[in-house]
Amino acid sequence: MNTPFDFNQDGRRIVYVKEVNVADLPDEVRAGAGGREHLYAVHDSEGQQIALVADRRLAFVLARQNDLAPVTVH
Repeated sequence: MNTPFDFNQDGRRIVYVKEVNVADLPDEVRAGAGGREHLYAVHDSEGQQIALVADRRLAFVLARQNDLAPVTVH
């Protein structure tokens, strides 16, 4: 059962949206968080963070505007 599967075979580029605690972020990011307790990170399929935004809705809009297919990570 170790058969590779190309999840992006239909041309969609999947990104993952994850809630992050502001307290876990570097000082310079916390300073710009505007008093929020949580932000939302958008990660590519390799796990690289490509965006950090104020709310979940904005993360999904940002992804879709860039022809990406966002999914939530729990």
